[in-house]
Amino acid sequence: MNPKDLFLLSFEALVDRKVRTLLTILMVVLGSSLVVVLNGLSAGQTAFLEQQFNTLAANVLFVGSGQRSLSSFAASTSNSIIINDVIVQKIRALPNVSDVIPTYTGSAQINSQGNTQRASITAIDPSKLSVELPNLTYVDGSAINPGDRSSAIVGDTVVNPQGADTAFVVLGETIKATASYTDSSGAHTVVKNFVVTGILKPSGNTGIDRSIIINLDAGNQLLHKQNRYDQLIIAATTPDDVDTVQQEITSTFGKTLGATTPKAIMAVRQQAASGNAAFILMVGIIALVVGAVGIVTTLYNSVTERIREIGTMKAIGAQNAEILALFLVEAALIGIIGASSGMGIGMIGGIVLGILTTTTPTGGGPPVHIPPIFVPTDLLKVWLLSLGLSVLAGMYPAWKASKLSPMVALRRE
Repeated sequence: MNPKDLFLLSFEALVDRKVRTLLTILMVVLGSSLVVVLNGLSAGQTAFLEQQFNTLAANVLFVGSGQRSLSSFAASTSNSIIINDVIVQKIRALPNVSDVIPTYTGSAQINSQGNTQRASITAIDPSKLSVELPNLTYVDGSAINPGDRSSAIVGDTVVNPQGADTAFVVLGETIKATASYTDSSGAHTVVKNFVVTGILKPSGNTGIDRSIIINLDAGNQLLHKQNRYDQLIIAATTPDDVDTVQQEITSTFGKTLGATTPKAIMAVRQQAASGNAAFILMVGIIALVVGAVGIVTTLYNSVTERIREIGTMKAIGAQNAEILALFLVEAALIGIIGASSGMGIGMIGGIVLGILTTTTPTGGGPPVHIPPIFVPTDLLKVWLLSLGLSVLAGMYPAWKASKLSPMVALRRE
């Protein structure tokens, strides 16, 4: 039996049982597409984290009140102190510290010529932004006015909101920021006008790109911080001194201050992302195994239904190896069709999920979209895995068919 005849017989057998074949192929498609989706989203997330890390200076640390969790960088309510100018001076006096930059953070409703959007507010000495983001650049005509309380620098994604045809603000325009806070006397609203003196070019750092940067005094008033800083950006003398400075802060303040580095944040987030991806990837492999079980069932039932056909083939000279090959080709066809379809569906599904899982930052601002990345070698591995499991699943039914006695098969009703 030549390969062409073998292929045609196998294909016709699958077509004759089209409903069962389609259901079996569907199981392979689901398994392979799930693995493709997960691999793509995992690779996209890793690339996004690396991009975020590469925008930051290698010699900076971030310090906040209380022992911080690296995965969320959120302060606990216990073992914390208020970060004020006294704390800033103490840290500035530590060895290997070249600068300490206090910041206030929050969010506000921004009104620009009747258009509104929610944006993050970062209050900092604008001239110190380059300490955290060395590659930061501005559009032509921008000016940095550290001492001007009415000056604002606007991030790229605030200027160019997703889906907008025109810029939200332009240089020289006056915008109105409205922030709210609650204290013991109730809810309050603070409104302040700013002049856009600077616009940032895309930095790759979503925190800055979705922010409006104002000076410390303006931020203290707008966000009602009462001279309590949310975070300190600490610049070590050299990147090699970062760990030493972190140890000095921990030694001096204990758990009342939490210090971490971009590298540590990225490492923990990547570890968490990898662990989560590995877990869900196992679900995808289980789905592939379920598909393999479906192939076993389909082909085994096919052997049972085609006993007389197999007996006839053997009676006219078909060898055991040819019967074995016939059923293995059927299994391979199921695997090829299922795996190939799964690749396409998985890539489309990954893109759709990437859009659906676009998140809005807690502090407000434009949504963060992390597109999936499909690595050709990973796709090939998934395709080969799907095909291999399909062929492996067809081994037993194929062996069972090849061992049928022609006399017994022909007597079968």
